[in-house]
Order: sequence, then structure tokens, then C-alpha cells
Amino acid sequence: MEDKVVLITGGAGGIGQETAQLFLDNGAKVVLVDINKDALERAKASLNAEPDRVVVIGADVTNEEDVKNYVKQTVDAFGKIDVFFNNAGINGPFAQIKDLEKEKFEQILNINVTGVFLGLKHVIKQMEVQGYGSIINTASNAAYIGSAGMAGYIASKHAVAGITKTAALETASSGIRINAVAPAAIDTQMLADIQNNITPGEPEASGEAIKQGIPIGRFGAPKEVAQVVLFLASEHASFVTGSLYNVDGGMQAD
Repeated sequence: MEDKVVLITGGAGGIGQETAQLFLDNGAKVVLVDINKDALERAKASLNAEPDRVVVIGADVTNEEDVKNYVKQTVDAFGKIDVFFNNAGINGPFAQIKDLEKEKFEQILNINVTGVFLGLKHVIKQMEVQGYGSIINTASNAAYIGSAGMAGYIASKHAVAGITKTAALETASSGIRINAVAPAAIDTQMLADIQNNITPGEPEASGEAIKQGIPIGRFGAPKEVAQVVLFLASEHASFVTGSLYNVDGGMQAD
């Protein structure tokens, strides 16, 4: 990854930060995008890298002008986009469909689906000019299953799986590869929020229940997702496109 330029949305989150650090450790330059500007600055300060190798951009991934801007700023800063980790997403409230507010459902779809779509739309245009690039979307094991109380999240991640495959087919002849990681039970703030949604005030209770459904028997670490993203971004995955890579401790196999 020496001198490669890596653009990461959801860059202030646990997986985003770990992925940024891993790419930096492998010689890349990194652009972090997130809606939370204060969290972005904290993320930048926490990274072990020369300041001129990290750029942070505040943006709403559901706003097309913001998306155009983060693509333009990345190219203005570093001249290209070699890798795009299309990672921003939210979980949303834990509620059955009959109780789920329409506005909450739409919010989840807007960030998790429209945000991914807009990122693909404008990064693909840049990569077509370059004649190459690798894009990794963040799906989930929720792309394969149903889960009571999580209709918005489940629907959104099924959509990410579908748009990943479609985008891969549309760009296969353009030197662009598009894949997705499908994490589950990764030890991040999002998982903590899910636990607290399931058992309010007692996240440990639902946490133990979740672990019982993981064949490996523990939560995953953000770096374990980052390592799969690094592989998919690299030339080691040069014949891989349109794929979803599970990072779930064996949950999907069970």
C-alpha cells in the first residue's frame, strides 16, 4: 500500500479508525470522512502517522454535495483514490415492525443505503478516469438473515449486498473491483448500542447471549475486519470482485 490513497467513510468509528491505522502502517495515505467533526479530530490525533498523510473531512454521506466534496477534496489533496472503504452506517432502534416509526426506518435506509450508493456513484466516476481502483462496502451478516426487532438494519444490509454485486458487474471491465465485508459481533460502539437496545440497562446480558451464538465464542476485534479490508484492497485480491466476505466468527456457517 505504499503511497496508495485510501478514502474511508465512517472514519471516526471503531472499524474506520482501525482500518485507517492498518493502511497507514502499510504505507498508505488516508482520508477520513465522518459527520462528527470533533470525533474526526480525535481519531486523527489517535493515529500513529505523520500529519501530512492524514486528511479529515466532515460530511453527511446522505448529502450528494457533501459526497462530491469529499471525493474532490481527496483528489485535490492526494491526486487520486486507490481504495474506497464505503463504511459509514448506523444501526437504529430495536423495535418490531408494527412499532417502528417510519422516520427511523427511513433514516437507517438513508445512511446505510443512500450513503453507500452516493459514495459508489462519485468514487466510481473518479476511478474510471484513473482506470483502476478497489472499493469495499460494509455489509453485515444482516445481509443474509432476518432478525426480529431490526427491520431497518436488516433491510439496509440486504440492499448493500445487492448494490455491491451490481456495481461490481457494472465496473468489471473498467479496472475497478468492488466487494463487501460482512462483519458481525465486532466489539465496537455499534455493538454496545445493539446490546443496550436489546436489554436496556443490562448490555452484558444480551452480550453473553450473542456470544453463545458465535462458534468461535467471542466478539471480533475491529482490526480483524480491517485486515480483510486490506486484503480486498490489495493486489492479492486481484481476481476478486462482487464478493461478500464474512467476518463473523463462524456465525453465518452455523
